[in-house]
Amino acid sequence: MNYIILDLEWNQSSDGKEEESKVLPFEIVEIGAIKLNSSREMIDEFSELIKPQVYHEMHHITRKLIHLQMEQLEHGRPFVEVAERFFDWCGEDYIFCTWGAMDLTELQRNLRYYGMPPLADGPFRFLDVQKLFSIGFEDQKSRRTLEHAIDVLAIEKDIPFHRAFSDAYYTAKVLALIEEDVLKNYSFDVFHIPKDKRSEIHVQFDSYAKYISRGFADKTEAMADRTVSGTRCYLCHRSLRRKIRWFTPNGKHYYCVSYCDKHGYMKSKVRMRKSEEKMVYVVKTEKFITEAEVEAIRDKQKKSKIKIV
Repeated sequence: MNYIILDLEWNQSSDGKEEESKVLPFEIVEIGAIKLNSSREMIDEFSELIKPQVYHEMHHITRKLIHLQMEQLEHGRPFVEVAERFFDWCGEDYIFCTWGAMDLTELQRNLRYYGMPPLADGPFRFLDVQKLFSIGFEDQKSRRTLEHAIDVLAIEKDIPFHRAFSDAYYTAKVLALIEEDVLKNYSFDVFHIPKDKRSEIHVQFDSYAKYISRGFADKTEAMADRTVSGTRCYLCHRSLRRKIRWFTPNGKHYYCVSYCDKHGYMKSKVRMRKSEEKMVYVVKTEKFITEAEVEAIRDKQKKSKIKIV
């Protein structure tokens, strides 16, 4: 299997008044990628400019950040042609790797806008190198800039930042230095959420479990679902009694704490998200926590002004 390290640059409406800005807020103007083999050695590269077909003025922030002029982009190929060339270049057996998750989201919005096939019909795995860097070298929670990671790892800055190819190149350099065991912490792209209960995502990592639900009409319907609100130990699979009932401090995140006689206190966290189809779906994580962390959650519950679920 190869690793495709992808980075995109995009432009946007100068005033936000175009009708297209509602369905295509960011138009991709450059695709850069590095291909690594299974040993994470660089074996190929891809770099192409894309001729704009939606926004014909460069947004001032885009111009300042990536140092591209509209005149340069006029020499590029149309998006559909570049995208087809890119996917041919990717080959058959690969996994996408990006710095953060936004590039895959915007790639799929552009594919949809031009009527091209989606990357997948539902969630798919990818490697978020920004997250993996935090797990491998920092506190596992912070999300740093790419240049910060390059400095921490003492990687030579031999080409400028903030172009698609150069950022893909540096992301590949970071990925090559991450321990193999850390790569087990893959992420899921959820541009297309699970279509039904059978295709929902249930996955267990070393220190936590994750569940990604199908779509619901609203938050109330989501929290009424047994899989969403149920608390079952992900290690021994026993149903657990809740010590702190479900509550939400903000209407977006829901928390509860359960207790397993064998493994201790388990925190469940539900994040409510909106899909591209405007349905509510749930990302639920569960992990075992200390008694001190239980008390911190209990204190958060007491301060919450929103009705307990």
